[in-house]
Amino acid sequence: MKHHLNNIIVLILVVFTSCTDVVDVDVPEAVPRLVVEASIDWEKGTQGNEQFIKLTMSTPFFDNLSNTDVAGASVKITNNTTNQEFVFTDQGAGIYGTTAFVPVVNQTYTLEINYQGETYIAEETMTPVVDIDEISQARIGGFNDEALEVDIYFNDPPNQENFYFFRFEEEGDLLPELLAIPDEFTDGNRMKVFFEKEDDEDIGQEEFEPGDVAYIKFHGISKQYFNYIDLLIEQYDNATNPFGTVPATLKGNCINPANPDNYAFGYFRLSQVISVTYIFQ
Repeated sequence: MKHHLNNIIVLILVVFTSCTDVVDVDVPEAVPRLVVEASIDWEKGTQGNEQFIKLTMSTPFFDNLSNTDVAGASVKITNNTTNQEFVFTDQGAGIYGTTAFVPVVNQTYTLEINYQGETYIAEETMTPVVDIDEISQARIGGFNDEALEVDIYFNDPPNQENFYFFRFEEEGDLLPELLAIPDEFTDGNRMKVFFEKEDDEDIGQEEFEPGDVAYIKFHGISKQYFNYIDLLIEQYDNATNPFGTVPATLKGNCINPANPDNYAFGYFRLSQVISVTYIFQ
């Protein structure tokens, strides 16, 4: 009996060790591209003169490179009406900044980046944001009628197409919650947006409690940027869904006129924004 048991153990070891062959899979690698993080956000009620743009290079998915910051680029934004230029100087770590920017609502600007003999161009309009009418908290109206939520109310201007972008973040969060909405079916009405969290042990998330702090950013955005960020949010939400659609390459508005195939990733956005810190009671 002991002899047969030894044979079975040997057989099991042979079966398992025979399944440890290494399979090499060739993963296609894309050519590195310039990545542009150019969110020109004008805090409502401020001058908006201090602005920053970050430039990096994309890397293969399995690459462990720690430094992809872009140095030595030439970066400027031009007001298309006045032709006033705002030069962004290299601050190091891929950051380019200026303290002289002049934001004007409904004004169109052009971003120009020159790097390693390539020129990248993007055009956008500084989009205003309406005032927040009321911020309150409640337990009714969200997905869970027992969970605390913060409610943001604002009045949508009538007879015009508007798009809004919200960034919600609880103090201590690693990633924010993002929401982009149009006024397609709510034109001219009082609108409400809420931020709520439900208990989720898998990700270590808990409901809001009195004393918790939430940071809220409310942007007015262009239709062009709405289309971009809405797709980006959809791809992000589908990342954990095994039945979700396969993510596709999402192009921003940074083009390369002389070499269209060598476009840049990212987006040039100009947005007026309201920032609010809310403490739950």
